[in-house]
Amino acid sequence: MSKIKAYLQLTRPANIVTAIADIWAGFAVAGGALVIFADETVLIQSPVFQNLLWLTLSTIGLYGGGVAFNDVFDAALDAKERPERPIPSGRVSKGNAAWMAFLLLVMGVVAASLVGPISGLIALIVAGLAVLYDYWGKHQSIIGPINMGLCRAGNLLLGVSAFPIMLKSYWFLGIIPLVFVAAITMISRGEVHGKNRKALIGGFAMYCLIILALIDLAYFEGKNPLHVIPFLILFAYMIFPPLIKAIRSQIPQMIGKAVKAGVISLIILNATMASVFAGWQFGLIVLILLPVSLWLAKKFAVT
Repeated sequence: MSKIKAYLQLTRPANIVTAIADIWAGFAVAGGALVIFADETVLIQSPVFQNLLWLTLSTIGLYGGGVAFNDVFDAALDAKERPERPIPSGRVSKGNAAWMAFLLLVMGVVAASLVGPISGLIALIVAGLAVLYDYWGKHQSIIGPINMGLCRAGNLLLGVSAFPIMLKSYWFLGIIPLVFVAAITMISRGEVHGKNRKALIGGFAMYCLIILALIDLAYFEGKNPLHVIPFLILFAYMIFPPLIKAIRSQIPQMIGKAVKAGVISLIILNATMASVFAGWQFGLIVLILLPVSLWLAKKFAVT
């Protein structure tokens, strides 16, 4: 059982749930939620619902494989800074971790391809961006956050690709998770050593831009902009208090909590977008993933 847990730790289960939220939000944006609710067939027999399941499986593989490769490439560094992690602690060999990561990425691309060639292509790009970040991007001060943000943007668009024609209309929505995840990545730079005040303040400013973008989106795209207010309040409550504490203290522990809050809050971000396009009901369906992720975050490390 401990061996299984070690392999699961490599995939960051709590984070995978946030990736599932990307897919569900993109699916809602494209109109998938409305199609499912209007479909009179048994839910599991609905082709649209089956596509949602394949894309959900795809993102599990893509995210799990991507973060596992991160530990593979960081094995030597983790041996010094985080020796408790699965690879440096000897609970998982570096070779086995690499094979698992590779197979998860393959699973992600294959599952997306079963929905359609465009979905398969997007999954392949996301997989490539993830490995690029793990190997090279995370060491770049400017390109790194953008690289990671592009992974999330691609993941959201992977959900939209359940209806490929909608990508032309809603591709720009990928900018929202791109900026948000880029902000989290900037903030995380001080997670080990602290003292990254400029990055923390930059992250705060980017968070504010995300809030404004969501309000703007609700006003111009939403049928009832008031529906998003509870989601936005919850979103702000999750991301700002720990970040403000991190800015004041600049110590690794507080920065780590700010990063964890940002990662988990991706679910609320996605729920907000889903509520804009599919109504508060589907926003709540996405939000159901939040307690699941929080529970897993108590069992497995988020960062």
